[in-house]
Amino acid sequence: MSQWLLEFKDVYYTYPGTNRPAIASLTLRLPIGKRIALIGQNGCGKTTLFLLANGLYKPQQGRICWKSDRINYNRQSLIQLRQQVGLVFQHPEQQLIASTVEEDISYGLCNLELDEKTIAQRIEQVLEEFGLTSLATKPIHQLSLGQKKRVSLADVMVLQPELLLLDEPTAYLDPLHTRQLAQLLQTIHANGTTILMATHDLDWVYRWADWVLVLDRGQLFLEGTPQDVFSKQEVMEKLQLGVPLAFELLSLIEEMEPQLSQSRTQDLVDAIAQLKNKIQQKLVGDIKHIARAIALSNR
Repeated sequence: MSQWLLEFKDVYYTYPGTNRPAIASLTLRLPIGKRIALIGQNGCGKTTLFLLANGLYKPQQGRICWKSDRINYNRQSLIQLRQQVGLVFQHPEQQLIASTVEEDISYGLCNLELDEKTIAQRIEQVLEEFGLTSLATKPIHQLSLGQKKRVSLADVMVLQPELLLLDEPTAYLDPLHTRQLAQLLQTIHANGTTILMATHDLDWVYRWADWVLVLDRGQLFLEGTPQDVFSKQEVMEKLQLGVPLAFELLSLIEEMEPQLSQSRTQDLVDAIAQLKNKIQQKLVGDIKHIARAIALSNR
């Protein structure tokens, strides 16, 4: 059995009407059972990679393999692939299509040829796991952004995929909903799902990922553990990505305390993340206060 879940082999993809490939000579492999972060500047090809991985796009050159077998692009094969490779878009409105939460989650089960009892059990289980039971009959348009993101994730996980693709899942979320998402992803991964997440949040990557892929102009530029990747600080600066605040602070601490234990290191990473969230919340609160003061002064 291959240790690689998904493989790209010298893959090219160019959008119609453009000259520069969005994906160019891309070769990469996703290890089974890992939490993998995909990072890079806007326009580097992250979303295109996801659409290729899910079979929504077909490469113009090269090949993509699922569990060592080349992807077949006939209708039935693609239906099966999309049950195994779940894709959650950055903007939930792109995939929420039904009137209520329960209806939306049930939609993807229609192609599985399951009996009504099994479908009902799966929906009930996912509603409970994602904290959506009380929202089951609520109209989609009445949900908050955080709730919509949970529903779009539940839509995919009800199909029980082996690989979960997440495009900027923490974008526009407040700290509370970000923590809730982290807990959900921890459970999903613990249940055996491999996760590939595209994100700009390097502090999240440093805390969360087992493996990091750095994409630049449609090519794999760098890969490794978070420690290995962010240790190449000059390279990351040249790519205009930088390194996480937690990594920089820990590097300074380790210079003063070289024998820092792994558990102590993780405690410090978590503490730095919490401090960063508190600072962000304070800044948001201050900005709102200033905005209200300006509005009142202009009346």
